[in-house]
Amino acid sequence: MELRPFKVSEITQYIKRILMGDPLLYDVSIEGEISNFKHHYNGNMYFTLKDDKSKIKCVLFSNNNMDDSLNVLEDGMHIIVNGYISLYERDGSYQLYVRSIKKKGIGELFEAFEKLKKKLEAEGLFDAKNKKAIDFFPKKIGVATSSTGAAVKDIISVIRRRMPCTEIIIYPILVQGERAPAEICQAIKYFNTRDDIDLIIVGRGGGSIEELWAFNDEMVARAIYNSKLPIVSAVGHETDFTIADFVADMRAPTPSVAGELVVPQIDELNYRLSSNLLGLTNIFNQFIKMKKNELKYAHDKLLSNSPSNILNNNRQRLDILLKDLVRAMNQSNNEKENSLSFLGNKLDSLSPLGVLNRGYSIATDKDGKVISSIKETSIDDVLNLTLRDGKIEVKVIENKNEE
Repeated sequence: MELRPFKVSEITQYIKRILMGDPLLYDVSIEGEISNFKHHYNGNMYFTLKDDKSKIKCVLFSNNNMDDSLNVLEDGMHIIVNGYISLYERDGSYQLYVRSIKKKGIGELFEAFEKLKKKLEAEGLFDAKNKKAIDFFPKKIGVATSSTGAAVKDIISVIRRRMPCTEIIIYPILVQGERAPAEICQAIKYFNTRDDIDLIIVGRGGGSIEELWAFNDEMVARAIYNSKLPIVSAVGHETDFTIADFVADMRAPTPSVAGELVVPQIDELNYRLSSNLLGLTNIFNQFIKMKKNELKYAHDKLLSNSPSNILNNNRQRLDILLKDLVRAMNQSNNEKENSLSFLGNKLDSLSPLGVLNRGYSIATDKDGKVISSIKETSIDDVLNLTLRDGKIEVKVIENKNEE
């Protein structure tokens, strides 16, 4: 008789009963290092407990979380947990349901991370003065990451959206595992052999501390530091920090943010260019207007001081002076004429001719001497009388003194 096949839910329930019925697995203490720690908003904690060979999923429900010190759990911490092993039926995977946790110390990976960090920091690999500047407008960007992960898609998508004309060269690499550090170094070395690459993005998506460990490798850190091209580290999520982040010339919290940091937004750039062009045009127009005014002022000043203008002004001034001179001469002549006329009239009134015109006459002797008194004459003397219209000769007949 053939047995009917089990349903998936039936077999998972059977396995769960076996696990729950094992007294060892119902109350077990396990030592390991925390990895991929998540603290849910409802208070539940999810993490992986691992050693150098294996790992197990763990969950601590909020009703068992009575110790405030558990709120500072983090990746890399070495702990001892107590709980029971059971099956999570939905996923068909077993996990440890934690009842209590004791901290034992810092995990080996975290300790190795801190040790390398201090060493490289002492050597100056993290110094800001050694950081290379990132070009504002890179024309070609080299990206070293997994060709199948979400990180490469995010980087390409963001760069294409922000600056479509930027070229992207992808160098596919492993981003975790033993071979990953060597491939990261090889990608950096390759991009440095090209003279058309402006910067390099090295990174991957999020993960646990062991999944990101390739970017905590000393060989990778020194390859980043020795790169002639500037390197942007884009590893994990915002809360993830690796040695590569400290050595790189710029750290991006996520691969998507790396795309935003390395290229400007084309619409914003166009707006800024338009604004700058408008401002430059206004400044240029103001400059031209100012120079035109200066040129006009210089031209007017040149005209006012030019020999021809001075000559013309002097000619005009001579014309005015000539007119003034003629006017003054005419006025002087008129005044002289008037004075002469007045004196002539006065002279006429006082001249002998004037007296003759009024009916008087002038008596002279034969020698032409004017006779002014009867005492100068004698009877029978011959005298000349000058009248207004001529002369007559007379003889003295009688001489009477009127006194």
